[in-house]
This record gives sequence, structure tokens and C-alpha cells, in this order.
Amino acid sequence: MAFRGWAECDFIFVSGDAYVDHPSFAAALICRVLEAEGFRVGIIAQPDWQDPAAYQVLGCPRLAFLVGAGNMDSMVAHYTAAKKPRSEDAYSPGGKGGLRPDRALIKYTAGIRSAYKHIPVIIGGLEAGLRCFAHYDYWSDRVRRSVLLDAKADILVYGMGETPIREIGRRLKAGEDVRAIRDVRGTCVRAQGLASGEPPADPALAGGFIRLPDYESLQGREPPALRAYAEHFMTQRAHADPLGARVLAERSDGGRWVIRNPPAFPLSGAALDRVYELPYTRRAHPVYDSAGGIPALGEAAFSLTASRGCFGGCSFCAITFHQGRAVVSRSRESLLREAAGLTRLAGFKGYIHDVGGPTANFYGSGCPKQEKGGFCPGRECLYPRPCPRLRIDHGPYLELLRALRELTLPGQENRDPIKKVFIRSGVRFDCLEQDARRGGEFLETLCRYHVSGQLKVAPEHISPPVLAAMGKSRPEVYEKFVRDYGAINRRLGLKQYLIPYFIAGHPGSALKDAVELARYLKRARFIPDQVQEFYPTPGTLSTVMYHTGLDPRSMEPVYVARGEGERRLQRALLQFNRREYRSAVREALIRAGREDLIGGGPDCLIKS
Repeated sequence: MAFRGWAECDFIFVSGDAYVDHPSFAAALICRVLEAEGFRVGIIAQPDWQDPAAYQVLGCPRLAFLVGAGNMDSMVAHYTAAKKPRSEDAYSPGGKGGLRPDRALIKYTAGIRSAYKHIPVIIGGLEAGLRCFAHYDYWSDRVRRSVLLDAKADILVYGMGETPIREIGRRLKAGEDVRAIRDVRGTCVRAQGLASGEPPADPALAGGFIRLPDYESLQGREPPALRAYAEHFMTQRAHADPLGARVLAERSDGGRWVIRNPPAFPLSGAALDRVYELPYTRRAHPVYDSAGGIPALGEAAFSLTASRGCFGGCSFCAITFHQGRAVVSRSRESLLREAAGLTRLAGFKGYIHDVGGPTANFYGSGCPKQEKGGFCPGRECLYPRPCPRLRIDHGPYLELLRALRELTLPGQENRDPIKKVFIRSGVRFDCLEQDARRGGEFLETLCRYHVSGQLKVAPEHISPPVLAAMGKSRPEVYEKFVRDYGAINRRLGLKQYLIPYFIAGHPGSALKDAVELARYLKRARFIPDQVQEFYPTPGTLSTVMYHTGLDPRSMEPVYVARGEGERRLQRALLQFNRREYRSAVREALIRAGREDLIGGGPDCLIKS
């Protein structure tokens, strides 16, 4: 601040992550966007949340504090799916755990309020967006109220925040009181209701609204409360489309209300280019060098974000709520400029680690409605069958990858600055057959140029009922992909392997389904080194199933493995050959009535 001649900042961003000036880190991206608008922005990364002085190191901002828990929900960052404390945090110096608090938004905002009583506080990011209304909280096993109320913040920004924060910044700069900013798309605000229990006479509600079930009606485990929770979620889901969404309002305890404005429209491709070409240093702050840097930067440092948004519709994923279902792709020219910039960075050895997004091969795909920023609230794009209007076209992505492989720099035309371009973000194998013209070409190109010996894919399960609960494609689609992948690699003379991810204990999975998955793994001669245990995090369809025992799409009952007991057994079955799981696998097989799989036969999972 002294170097720049600033007496004060306009905004100060308090972040649960260490400061890394890279566009895949939320604090850097939002602060660079505000800087490009002419605002003076400071960052306080991972403050001592119990010390009010930690929030005073940059003074009081002129306009507002911004608060984000980090790239991960702070509870997920601290605890495993078994609710055991994690020892490491990839977004902290040296991977050290414990440098952010539980429920970071609430703790940070309380610390700011203790230091500065009346300054506006705006919360945002993943933790805020997925907890904007009443939500099931796995760690306390109850429905908590909106984090906007618990944090006592002035505004909550949900989804991708560039457009909302720019509008809020301009209006605060113009002298508008934060309490008068009620109508910004992509934000939630709070209000005090009338004594009668009716909604407040609030400008945010003046154009009409949809009333969600009250917070108090969602408490407990009686069937009416559980069904109300499922309906509560599905109403939010139905109004996640920027083109058709209406204002939503929820009455909480104490007569308080949370009002959610419709989602912000996604950025255009050109606007996304501008955001990712802001002057990031792409480095962690040098103050972290002595601790070994920030582990989460490792893969991201030399990777390219090619797109944003995902229409994959996996039930256990919150990307559709946070980034939206409409896929926005950056231009090839912008990505080539960024790639050229990577070659000039210290430490670059000729390898681009990833060119992707939530789903790498959705680049350049979508439908006419998505191009306007919308989608169909009443159906998924790929499940149970791909929408006939969906346009899957691998052509633009293939052209981008070819251009990156052939990239040359001015004055260095005889050099090959990029040795290899890898694809390590998600690849949807179920979309290859939807692009009959290019699907085979994409898979061959992937195998020939862009796999580093192993390709990670996510079939997640092989049981049709479980896959239906997950919103994933039929098992035979994955099996065909395995055959095609193997055939292409044999033809190319390459030894490259598939590393599939599977989830244990997802809603819909009973012990018999876990047993069938274990039998499949044995036939495939693949036992995963790591197993994903289903983690009920806020904002996902699967978490609603876990809490309510209902599939909210149909309101039909769905089986849920609760407690550590059966979840432990399902997890053990996926690594049935490990000695430490032998007793658990035996117990699981007996409970599932599959003693025939105990013994010395070729189909048996464990010996007698």
C-alpha cells in the first residue's frame, strides 16, 4: 500500500486459502477482476481468526470486506467422509492443516465485526453459495439455517462472482448504502419479516417471488419434514436457470427471511478470456517459500482452464449449482496466448499439465439454450438419455489441442517450446458415442498425444440402480469405452492404463450392490489404491437423498447406508484383497447372503 501510495483499500478480501495469484484460486480471480475495474484491493490470507487485530493489518476498507472460505468448503477441508480430522490442507503453506477455522465464513465475519462494527461484509464462494438457504449439515447431522444469517453478513454472492461483485462495487463506489443493494443477480440478502409471519415489504420481492418451505418445517426426521426438504431443494434446482429463474424467499427462525435473486448470467466467451488474461503472476506469495509453497498450485501452475460450467448432471456434484450447467468456452486464441505465457515462467519444463475444466471434452459443446445462458429446468442434458438438442462436437477441442501441440513462439520457430500437453481433468466417456463424427478421433488423439501412461476416468459404479441414483450412464457404456481404449492403445503400440474411480456408500447402494462392484473389480483385475467414500456435502442431489431417504426427482424411497458400520463394509468391499479389510469383507458377504463368495473358488473374494 505504501509503495502504491494508498492510504486505504477499497476492498479487503479475507480468504481461507493461502494467497496464490493464479486464476484457479478464488481470491486472486475476484481481486484481479476488481483491480481491473479500478478498485484498490488488499488480501488477508488465513488470518488468526481468534485475534481481532489480524483483520486490522491493512486498516479498514473504504467500501467493504469480502470474505471467502477458500476453494473448498472449510468443513470438507478439515474432515474426511468418516468425520475424522485431516492432517493436511493442500491450500495452506507446506500443506499444513488447521490454518483455517471450521465454518470459516462465520468465524471470519465475526472477527471482522469485532474489529470494525459498521463496515459492510460480503460473503461468497463455494461455502457461501451451497449454504445460502437452509441446508443439511453432515457434520452436525441436522438442517442448519442459511449461512447468511449465521454469519450476519450484508450480502451473499453465490455462483461465479465476477459479474455480481463488479455491480456491487460500482454501486458502493457511487455512494449507495449496502442495505439498499437488494436486486443484484447472483446474490442473497436478508430481511426481517412482519409480526404476522408474512414476507417483508422488501424491494427484492416487489416483482413477485416463490416461497420455499419455512426453515422450521425442515427440522427433524419425520416424513413431512423430509419431504419438505426434498421439495425445498428441487424448487431451488428448478430456479437455477438464469433465463427463467424467479426470486426465491425462505422464512427462517426469529421471523428472519433470506431472499435469493435469480442467478447471474454466465460470462460470454470473450469476457471469460479477459478474466483469465488478467495479469496474474501465477505464483504463490513468496512469504510461503520457506514452508515449501502451496501444494494445490502444483498441477494448476502450468494448466489451462479452457471452459467453465458442466451439463454432466452427476447427482453427487455441486458444480452445476456453483458454475452452472451452461458450458462457456474460451477462445483458442486466448488459450494460445496463455500457453505462450506459460513457456516464459520459471520452472516450466515444456509440459502443460491440463487443458480442461469441470469436463474437458465439453469444450465447444452445448445447445442453443445454453448459448443464451440457460438450460431446461425439468430435465438433465445427458440422463437418462442424451437430449436430442444437445450438440456434442469434439472438433473445436481437437483443433485447440492440435494448435497447442504445434505452438511456436516469435523468433523461435525452430524450437518446440511445448513437449507434451496432458489432459487430466474429467473426460466424459459417455459423450464419445454422441459425436459419431469425432468421438473415435478424439479417443485416438487422446491416447496418442495426451495421456501420461494412465488416464483417470469416473464410472463411479457398475450397478444400474446406483448409477440411476447418481445420474450416470449405464454400465455397458463404460465397458465399451474400456474395450475401445484398450484396442486403440494396442494398435498404437502403447502401454497406457485406465484408473477408474468408484464411490462406496452412495445412496441407492445396498451391500448387494457393493458386492457386485467388488466382483466386477476382481474380474477386471483392478483393485483401486484409493476409494472415494460418499461425502454428503451441501448443495448436491445425493446429499438430499442421504438426508431424506427420498430421490427428490421422483419422491420415491431410496436406500441409504447410514452410520459408520455399513459404510465401512461397503468401502472394504472395494479393496477386498487387503489383509486389513478381511474381517470386514467377510462380515459384509455374510450380511449380504453371499457366503458363496467365501472360499477357494475362482469367483470368491476371500478365502475361508
